[in-house]
Amino acid sequence: MSAQKKTALPAGFEELWKAATAARNHSHSPYSKAKVGAAIRTTDGRVFAGCNVENASYGGTVCAERGAVQTAVAALGKIQLKEVLVITDATPPWPPCGFCRQVIAEFATEETLVHACNTQGECKTLPFSELFPNAFTPTHLEK
Repeated sequence: MSAQKKTALPAGFEELWKAATAARNHSHSPYSKAKVGAAIRTTDGRVFAGCNVENASYGGTVCAERGAVQTAVAALGKIQLKEVLVITDATPPWPPCGFCRQVIAEFATEETLVHACNTQGECKTLPFSELFPNAFTPTHLEK
């Protein structure tokens, strides 16, 4: 992943950053203490955010990225992702977990950008095809 500082944000990046940061502030993370926020931009330009919501059963936990995707699908139905931004306190920034990568694969293209960022302004950006090469996608199920 190539690193970039928050001071040199690409056009439109600030909206994702603000949405992910605001969602992160609502994180329910009493077990891990790791607050995570995510924001996605659909190809039609809409932005949706989510935060991690932990559960005492652990398996019931929902990551921020999945929360953002689920919110977009609930609002719009069919979506396609243009960008995903994840923000944590971690250094280096955390990318989406494997489970989230698979959910993102359902709605992403190879060119969908994924930004892993931390609250200190460090961001690492990759196209989805590099973050999750050979992803299992809906095209595998086409007959």
